[in-house]
Amino acid sequence: MPWMTETRAPVIEVHDLSFGYGPGEPVVKGVGFQVGAGEVLGVLGPSGSGKSTTQKVLTGLLRPFEGTVRVLGRDLRDCGPDYYERIGVGFELPNHYVKLSAIENLRFFASFYQSPADPMELLARVGLEDDAHKRVEGFSKGMKMRLNFVRSLLNDPDVLFLDEPTSGLDPANARLIKDMITEQRDRGKCILLTTHNMHDADELCDNVAFLLDGRIQRIGAPAALRSSQGTGSVVVRYQDGQEQGSETFPLEGLGDNAGFLALLRRVTVLSLRSEETSLEDVFLATTGRRLS
Repeated sequence: MPWMTETRAPVIEVHDLSFGYGPGEPVVKGVGFQVGAGEVLGVLGPSGSGKSTTQKVLTGLLRPFEGTVRVLGRDLRDCGPDYYERIGVGFELPNHYVKLSAIENLRFFASFYQSPADPMELLARVGLEDDAHKRVEGFSKGMKMRLNFVRSLLNDPDVLFLDEPTSGLDPANARLIKDMITEQRDRGKCILLTTHNMHDADELCDNVAFLLDGRIQRIGAPAALRSSQGTGSVVVRYQDGQEQGSETFPLEGLGDNAGFLALLRRVTVLSLRSEETSLEDVFLATTGRRLS
């Protein structure tokens, strides 16, 4: 039985999804999850785990598949061109018409939709208004990623599929994109985000699913997953006479920890630093593998 999220009325429902690229073992094996309106589900896993393949099935790029996928109340197998009026897709590797300018790219894709947003307004949101009339071939990867992201918003979609949306971005622009993702969630949009960036997932996602070798190993809210592995630890750096040292104590029950209290009485404390359990720690404990 695949792991399932407990969620509000589901916008995305996936049951026992399997997909393979040819003869042999499938790349995605019996995956199941649900995502509601106003919710972000992050699918975490290392390269080759099946994250992007799962996204491509849900966006209609890969068929046929086994299992059941329902999006916006309809079986994915029954969805036609109108499906793309309701979803937005941000690919991991930006694919633009590089001989066209940024605004020409957005205007071209806007022509596919009945009521598109103002392309120039979207470019301004991600700091590309001054580059609107420049050819995309001269853009950096980060600029292409920002253009890629706002392209997914052109039709004001109900469902967003984002694959590594902050890849290649500097911290300031990554913050900008993450704030816009949060804004979309707060507007009630359903978001499926695939990433190997545990910090993005911890910050953005209501639930995360650990995907490894095509199977979901565990799923839940980031805080609940982290607390399941303990509350973390405290590192005490100290001066003891002429010597300096450090000791680590579990955060849980710290106030009653005899060793910790004895150390504080004996030495001069130079610093106290808490180390919380991370999603990387939980992923490693669950799968025996690191995310990167």
